[in-house]
Amino acid sequence: MSHPKYKRVLLKLSGEAFKGDREYGIDPHFLLYLAEEIKAGMELGTQISIVIGGGNIFRGLAASENGMNRVTADYTGMMATVMNAIALEDALKKAGIESRVQSALEIQQVTEPFILGRSIRHMAKGRIVIFAGGTGNPFFTTDTTAALRAAEIEADAIFKATKVDGVYDCDPVGNPKAVKFDALSYADVIQRDLKVMDSTALALSKDNNIPIIVFNISKKGNIKKALAGEHVGTTIGVAS
Repeated sequence: MSHPKYKRVLLKLSGEAFKGDREYGIDPHFLLYLAEEIKAGMELGTQISIVIGGGNIFRGLAASENGMNRVTADYTGMMATVMNAIALEDALKKAGIESRVQSALEIQQVTEPFILGRSIRHMAKGRIVIFAGGTGNPFFTTDTTAALRAAEIEADAIFKATKVDGVYDCDPVGNPKAVKFDALSYADVIQRDLKVMDSTALALSKDNNIPIIVFNISKKGNIKKALAGEHVGTTIGVAS
């Protein structure tokens, strides 16, 4: 068995990925695929936690730009992340993986409250912890939540799983001449305005020396390869 490069990581998943081939909502087939990918990565022995966006169900910023109160919109978006977290927990259970959802919003019927010490104990026992409900406060993205939780649990890296195989100088979907970066500094990402994560998330990652590895979640085996230290996608920050 390969040995992991990282003892503990935070996996950041976009809610958009949960749609799979659908226009809206959650694709159960994608969740089962994702659960198996996570299971393969866990075989290396790394402790894994997860933060999920809610864009497949509701995007708070977009709603506020269309006239909805920003605070109300953000709390609605936080609720969408809880829905995604519960759905992923179910898929992980089907794959034979024990997990816990911890929410920054109190929803006792279906989640635990976020308690740092409890999160650490769950991971030490081989359970995956899914952090839901954002930071519990409006005006913060799930990218910022990911960086914050990664710092709190002292994660060795943030794995940002996307639909593309790394970070490019422009949108590779719209421009076939887009150039992919193998590595970038935090400053490079901000100065080039590459839209990998928001500036607050990048600042938190930089201040805590947490590298961000951006890769394509749809490519089978990428989670396990990244955990083993193989080069996948783009590494931001601390040299790989």
